Amino acid sequence: MNLPNYFLADLPPEATLSPAMLTEACQTLKRNREHYLATRPTENLVKVLGEVAETWLKPDSEFRRLALEQGPRETGFSSATLTRGLEEFFRQITRDHLHDLLAQDLGDAACVTSGEWRLGDKTASRHPSPLTRHLWRGPEFLVHIAAGNIPNPTFMSIILGLLTRSAQFVKCASGSAFLPRLFAHSIYDADRKLGACLEIAVWRGGSAEQEAALFAQADCVTATGSDETLTAIRAQLPVHLRFLGYGHRVSFGYVAREMLAGPQARRVAARLADDVAAWNQLGCLSPHVIYAQSGGEVSPEKFAELLAEELELREQTEPRGELPAEHAATIASRRGIYEVRAAHSPETQLWRSRDSTAWTVVFEADPRFQMSCLNRFVYVKCVKDVTEMLQSADVVRGKVSTVGVAAPGHQLEELAVQLARWGVTRVCPPGQMQNPPLTWRHDGRPSLGDLVTWTDVE
Repeated sequence: MNLPNYFLADLPPEATLSPAMLTEACQTLKRNREHYLATRPTENLVKVLGEVAETWLKPDSEFRRLALEQGPRETGFSSATLTRGLEEFFRQITRDHLHDLLAQDLGDAACVTSGEWRLGDKTASRHPSPLTRHLWRGPEFLVHIAAGNIPNPTFMSIILGLLTRSAQFVKCASGSAFLPRLFAHSIYDADRKLGACLEIAVWRGGSAEQEAALFAQADCVTATGSDETLTAIRAQLPVHLRFLGYGHRVSFGYVAREMLAGPQARRVAARLADDVAAWNQLGCLSPHVIYAQSGGEVSPEKFAELLAEELELREQTEPRGELPAEHAATIASRRGIYEVRAAHSPETQLWRSRDSTAWTVVFEADPRFQMSCLNRFVYVKCVKDVTEMLQSADVVRGKVSTVGVAAPGHQLEELAVQLARWGVTRVCPPGQMQNPPLTWRHDGRPSLGDLVTWTDVE
């Protein structure tokens, strides 16, 4: 593995990798996997991953220091945004949570060592079958095509690949490799043999010769990005190659009228402000729209104002950070549209940060779903009930990942059933939209289980 140490200043900038170099690197990773990873016990992998996560949570960690000191320049996120996002992620990577994930996706076979296909200890199964044993194996060589918006999905892909005992090659989007490389270095620092089964690289998308060399070595390819990107990648892959694509998804919030009363309304607004601020609203789990039910003590318009006040507070404690000029121009242009509408109709209102594009809240009586331009730009819309909300969001039906729901406990089960039937794959409380549990089924699919192949022994 070409990681002599974890100090990023010593690493070369994005290098030009020839197809021959990529092929050699992939073959080296496969050999390393055979020596160091294929038959490694599950408990050892869980232990190493837990130790890596603990390192990232320590204030004196070198990896954490580099992430927070150099991260704002490299990623565009403020140090405070990075701190919260990284801490929330690494708090999930514990021994218990990893075992929960393994048990959920692999069941009684989770204790079986992949690679040599050993049957393991029959007494470890809580529900042994007298007729059939189930064995699994992960891909020998796993390729990840990572998106460039936020780092957590790439971290998670690497963790899943290690748990399935796969050699891994992660191709990052241009300009987005800083945190994945730092994470890879932390794994290498904790266990060099394990780190030798992982490589991170960067080149511009659409490099057909490089990608053909990489895909020729793969047993499975995962990709996160736009639907157009996934279609282009799929077209390059051999028919037999397993492909797991995670395309464009959107999320939104819902606040029941019972929650729009007194101090409770402020608390809900604060939690939803956390969801908007997390990773600057750039993830698929970030809300574009927050639907507020009419008829509560606090009107949807007033709730939008409370949300604006909370986003202003976040800017003081967790600033958004600077944006590229073109992104700031998009926000300014979108604001201009709603300023004109607000000047001519009481059904539109606008709240915005002063002298910056740091945050924006738009209230509209029109309930139709509206895509945000992100970077803490959010809509609040008024609906009579959940039925009207789902009708208004029909344009994104089948593309919705998460709905953050603020509702009384007795309503939650019924609301969750309605949302599930409509196609939502995750329902969570406000404040947790960008912080799913480790056992979360990405796009409704088992994140670990999707990677493995099963053998039934009768």
